[in-house]
Amino acid sequence: MQVAIVKYNAGNIYSVVNALRRMGIEPVLTDDAEALKKADRVLFPGQGHAAEAMEYLKARGLDKVIRDLKQPVFGICVGQQLLCKHSEEGDVDCIGIFDAEVKRFKPQKHEEKVPCMGWNSLSLPHSFQEKNDVDPLYKGILSPVSFKEHENAPYVYFVHSYYVPLCRETIAIADYIQPYSASMHKDNFYTCQFHPEKSGVIGERILRNFLEINDERK
Repeated sequence: MQVAIVKYNAGNIYSVVNALRRMGIEPVLTDDAEALKKADRVLFPGQGHAAEAMEYLKARGLDKVIRDLKQPVFGICVGQQLLCKHSEEGDVDCIGIFDAEVKRFKPQKHEEKVPCMGWNSLSLPHSFQEKNDVDPLYKGILSPVSFKEHENAPYVYFVHSYYVPLCRETIAIADYIQPYSASMHKDNFYTCQFHPEKSGVIGERILRNFLEINDERK
C-alpha cells in the first residue's frame, strides 16, 4: 500500500510520518499532484494558521488536487479545518469538502482556556446511537453506547483554538466549552480534530482503521 502525506507549510507533519513508521509503513511526503493522485491513501495533517496554509496550497494548486482526490483521504487537526468551507482564522475560504464554518472557541468561564490543550473523551452522535452503528474509522473504539463521562471512554489528544460545530457529517463528538465535531466523514474524506499520532494505542487504532477503509475506486 502506498501512503502519501501532503507536504505544505504546516507544522507537526513529521510526527505523523513517525507514527506511520512505528506501524511499519513508510509514507511518501510530497506536494506532487501525480504522486498524491496515485497513492492508495492520503493523509492531510498539520498545525498552523488556516489563512497562511490556504495561501500556500492555492499558490501550488494543491487545494484543487486535494478536492479532486478519489481515494480515502484523512484530514488531521488543521487538515480537518482546511477541508471545511470557511475558517474564522484569517477569514479565509477553504477547500470546501464539508459545508461547515470553522469557529474560534469563546471561553465562557475563567477556567476555560484557549487553546484547548490536552486529553479529552470521544462520544458518538445520537444518529449513530439510534442506528446502532459506528463509522469504520472508529471500529473497535466507539460503540453505539455513549461513552461520555464513562470510565471506558476513549481519550485522545487535542491542541487547537478553532473548532468545527456539530454537523450532519460529524462521526465523533468532543466537548470543550460546547460539543463540537471531533471527527467527520463525507464520501472518501475522513477527518479528526485531535492528533491520532499523539494519542497512544487509541490513535494508532484509528490510523490503522483508516488504512483499512475500502477504496471505492477498486
